[in-house]
Amino acid sequence: MENINVTEKARRIRGDILRMLYTSQSGHPGGSLSCVEILISLYYQVANVDPKNPKMENRDRIVLSKGHACPALYAVLADKGYFPREDLWTLRQIDSHLQGHPDSTKTPGVDVNTGSLGQGVSIATGIAIAAKHLKADYKVYAIIGDGESQEGLVWEAAMAAAHYKLDNLTVILDHNRLQIDGSNEEVMDIGDIMKKYEAFGFECMKVNGHEIDTITAALKKPVGSGKPKFVCCDTFKGRGVSFMEDQFGWHGKAPSEIEYLDAMKELGVDTND
Repeated sequence: MENINVTEKARRIRGDILRMLYTSQSGHPGGSLSCVEILISLYYQVANVDPKNPKMENRDRIVLSKGHACPALYAVLADKGYFPREDLWTLRQIDSHLQGHPDSTKTPGVDVNTGSLGQGVSIATGIAIAAKHLKADYKVYAIIGDGESQEGLVWEAAMAAAHYKLDNLTVILDHNRLQIDGSNEEVMDIGDIMKKYEAFGFECMKVNGHEIDTITAALKKPVGSGKPKFVCCDTFKGRGVSFMEDQFGWHGKAPSEIEYLDAMKELGVDTND
């Protein structure tokens, strides 16, 4: 566990996300800003990873199944030292190793290519099965989104995780209640997600997704033998920027210059830093 000022870390990560999106004039601010604390908890407090050895055999695997939120992942990876922070400003450029969705063949620290929703958590389930087969002790964490939870692949993965008794797998929901076209309830209600995962055989926990200590405690809490874990993190889309927060219109829209400067001022981040 790293000794860090998590509040300051989250503020700076959000600033880097906004700078990436403004510079590229492309990307997804809402869901990137909502999962910042989840990623900080994983990479700084929970997971066994090593930026100096990204392919370490016994590393924990972290799969950002909601791949459109990769600006948050890239900002954390750069801060951890997987690659220079200056690379962040090349987001979505044709010759950049930081594309609009994670690519494990290009970006150090990315374990799985994601973007087609539902596939990431399915692959994570397969990785957890492989770990059991190899008698390896690494853990697998998959971060999913609300809209993604409407995908059949997600529930096939949940069924498989319970069947194969994957107590080395944790599925984390960034539960910001919004997706590209509106609220979950308006588009396709996912219902009581906790009861659903419980019915599938998961050990379930619900936490405030913007409190790093609470997330960390849930991720570290032991589960019953043979039970996969589900952690529902209640979050707000666009967290940290008042005019983006809880607004589905900021799902996939880059800020204008004025919006960018206002957001950075609100975060207290120097645009020249």
